[in-house]
Amino acid sequence: MNRADLVFTGGPIHTGDAARTRASALAVTGERITAVGHDEVRELIGPGTEVVDLHGKLLIAGFQDAHVHAVYGGIETAACDLTGTVTVADYLARTAQYAAARPDKEWITGGGWSMESFDGGLPTRQLLDSVVPDRPVLLSNRDHHGAWANTRALELAGLTRDTPDPADGRIEREADGTPSGMLQEGACGLVGRHAPAPTAADRLDGLLRAQAMLHSLGITAWQDALLGEFGGNPDPSDTYLAAAQDGTLTARVVGALWWDRERGAEQIPELVARRAKFSHGRFRASSIKIMQDGIAENFTAALTAPYLDGCGCATGNSGLSFVDPLALKEHVTALDALDFQVHFHALGDRAVREALDAVEAAIAANGRRGNRHHLAHLQVVHPDDLARFAALGAIANIQPLWAAHEPQMDELTIPFLGPERAAWQYPFGALRRTGATLAAGSDWPVSSPVPIDGIHVAVNRREPGAAPDVPVFLPEQRLDLATALAAYTAGTAHLNGLDDTGVLSPGNLADLVVLDRDPFAAPTEEIADTRVLRTYVGGRAVYAAE
Repeated sequence: MNRADLVFTGGPIHTGDAARTRASALAVTGERITAVGHDEVRELIGPGTEVVDLHGKLLIAGFQDAHVHAVYGGIETAACDLTGTVTVADYLARTAQYAAARPDKEWITGGGWSMESFDGGLPTRQLLDSVVPDRPVLLSNRDHHGAWANTRALELAGLTRDTPDPADGRIEREADGTPSGMLQEGACGLVGRHAPAPTAADRLDGLLRAQAMLHSLGITAWQDALLGEFGGNPDPSDTYLAAAQDGTLTARVVGALWWDRERGAEQIPELVARRAKFSHGRFRASSIKIMQDGIAENFTAALTAPYLDGCGCATGNSGLSFVDPLALKEHVTALDALDFQVHFHALGDRAVREALDAVEAAIAANGRRGNRHHLAHLQVVHPDDLARFAALGAIANIQPLWAAHEPQMDELTIPFLGPERAAWQYPFGALRRTGATLAAGSDWPVSSPVPIDGIHVAVNRREPGAAPDVPVFLPEQRLDLATALAAYTAGTAHLNGLDDTGVLSPGNLADLVVLDRDPFAAPTEEIADTRVLRTYVGGRAVYAAE
């Protein structure tokens, strides 16, 4: 009898297998699971077997993040970090402190501020000038669809009252047309391209810092949602390749190559070449990221009807479709024929419909090739389009943390959507009921990368630690715990083509997480109290809590 290298006993074990959801012992030999069961698994224990007694803790498949920006997130944690607070005074104090500690730093960069902290979501250059007047400052907001610049940064970038808005963005302005310091969408790059780019060493340090943090959260695999130059940020593709080649990449990663929305089909041969160049070991550059629209808070998410103004009247703005819908069909059809997966950013209901139309066109032209195209964010989905996900095999890539009442939702989104469309937001339950495949992710560093918190919100539709008087956000869209957990494990594994992960069954890779409790055995309001104790990739421990 072949003895196992690693055996977990003393369960419970949540397998993710609908036919046998629970076990109490699991064996690993090499990188793979060799047995799942009960007392009989102990027969595989030999002199060289490492035995882990779970002591009643829960063993699950490793979490997988379907939409994350790991290299950017890792770099940002070492920059001017404004996350974790929402007060303007704190933002300015942190910026001043960061700048004072780095007197030789040419540019002050970082981010993480929240739009609800400022009137109308619009900070001003004068605020930053008050703490750093002599050096350029550029700070992304937490969703990375906007940036806050001081006067010096605007001057160095040559932005004046005569500078036109780019086609894919907007320069917010003072009454006389002077840039106010707030840049939306593609306008961020007008300033960002002048800031010093992180070096190759900076990018690798960022990836490894991010990987260590993600492993500590139980994440064993992810899809990096943007590999390319964007908004002044460098392309992290070579970072992943270097880590994959030297063995420091311990996670399993799919990279989504950036579709340059200012170009067309002529870039496809370059994407084919990049897929071949950068795919190695645990990293595959096999997806294409197409950002079809913006976000609702700055009125760039593409809607089927206009946004409302502060008085509840229709405006003349329905948001932006960054890629012409007819061209989108052609591009997706061509990419699908080359066996690329397409990863859409589709936040507004018009962008969702345009993305689904493109998938439908690809199927009509090429047949069903199994490329597992997916739509990320899905903030507003028209009811007429819900059933199309299952019909087309388009995966719903959800970011559950956003599906709750919080200031950005209640002050900057709902009033400008109106009650009917506000009720179409983040329709996780409806998508599930119509048969859609759900995958889940965080969009870190846009929001927290903690899978447990995302699961908590998917189940409760309330933020962890929300005050008792905060209402449930669209309660009919709640998911049960097993479904939410599956989205973060088997669902994202399917999306990433990692079909031998996500479920604990013999033959699958031993990507595993030990939790400090069984959240199925406690009230759903306590899900977020769960912590990760250990994380394994291919049977090898990559994280252990101290």
